Amino acid sequence: MNSFRSLRIRRSRIFYSIVILAIISIAFSIISFEYIDEQEFASIGTNQPTESPKGKVSIVVKIQSRVLELYNDEQLYKKYRIAVGKSKTPTPIGEWNVVWKDYDWGTGFGTRWMGLNVPWGTYGIHGTNKPWSIGQFASHGCIRMRNKDIEELFEWIPIGTPVRIEDRKVSVNRNLKLKTSGADVVVLQLKLKELGYFQGRADGLFGTMTEEAVKAFQADKGIPVTGVANKELYTVLGI
Repeated sequence: MNSFRSLRIRRSRIFYSIVILAIISIAFSIISFEYIDEQEFASIGTNQPTESPKGKVSIVVKIQSRVLELYNDEQLYKKYRIAVGKSKTPTPIGEWNVVWKDYDWGTGFGTRWMGLNVPWGTYGIHGTNKPWSIGQFASHGCIRMRNKDIEELFEWIPIGTPVRIEDRKVSVNRNLKLKTSGADVVVLQLKLKELGYFQGRADGLFGTMTEEAVKAFQADKGIPVTGVANKELYTVLGI
């Protein structure tokens, strides 16, 4: 009986030892991951500035590389590692502006928030309480930064700063016409802008300027001039 009891005690000790080792291993892995992640961030660029840019600032977000670039008088000034939207909740491509700024905007949004004027949802550049998600496709469409990074950027970026979000492929399948909106409208606007037909901002809103650009392209290519973007137009545009 005593030997059986001793065996149970030894097994219990072994079991609890394994559990403790597993917990220590997980904790060590998390610490190591965050350290490695910091090292990866440092590899974006060496000798990056810490002083506020003195010229006109703008932002470019590159979704595929998960990097936010800060420009000073159209010259690259600094890069930051970011997290962007998951495939089911993508970050909206287009040409936007920072339209409001706030502190501690809500749970999960870190210490700073900079809202963008995307017409079909609430999107912004903000901090996070999940720093391990930085560098991933992890958000609901917003752009996540480490709190220390967004706190720095927040001080440098005035209301009205242009923000261009690029690199995500968007399918254009539906007919687009006056008063429609969405990421597919942005794709159309960017293509027409590239070809010299559209001079406005790719803001995802199909207004009269976009309609006139579509009509001008249709007329030049011998397509019926309707001002409506359809499959025939997309084929000619190559989108």
